[in-house]
Amino acid sequence: MAGVAVAVALRVALGTPDAAASMPAGAVFAAALLGLALGAGWRAGRPSLVAICIGVGGGLVLVATWLSSRTGAAVDLAPVNAAIAVWTPVVVLIAIAEEVVLRGVLFNAARAWGGDRWALALTTILFAAMHLPLYGVGALPLDLAVGLLLGGLRIVSGGVLAPAIAHVIADLAGGWLL
Repeated sequence: MAGVAVAVALRVALGTPDAAASMPAGAVFAAALLGLALGAGWRAGRPSLVAICIGVGGGLVLVATWLSSRTGAAVDLAPVNAAIAVWTPVVVLIAIAEEVVLRGVLFNAARAWGGDRWALALTTILFAAMHLPLYGVGALPLDLAVGLLLGGLRIVSGGVLAPAIAHVIADLAGGWLL
């Protein structure tokens, strides 16, 4: 958890004044998280069609929930330009790195110590806490709900792939849909 805190602090420091929008800070953050995961011995498992389907379903639930909360606002696609071309792979990398560390390394460690409920609670709270410096306290309920859903996908699917896919879909929708 200390390594995650350092990665978040690094992202905030490098991305000031708007760490959430800084692509270089985001890339460094993702690299730091992946380095932590690899250093902790995490290795990717074999992908399964079931995990992929669970992840896509979870991602669609997140996107549908977000779209339904936009009361009457029209939805358009973001214009294809250089900014979104750079933004897309960085956002994918960040989402995957967060899932590998939270729902991979930390979830496994917490589960070994206190079971699935403990692992779900810990990783959900840490997910929300990681996003506090980026989006503020106002986003805390949303981040807790999303963290809970992603953790649930981890439990149901048995691995990191489903929550990683759902996280990527939700984050990309947040940038591609206006």
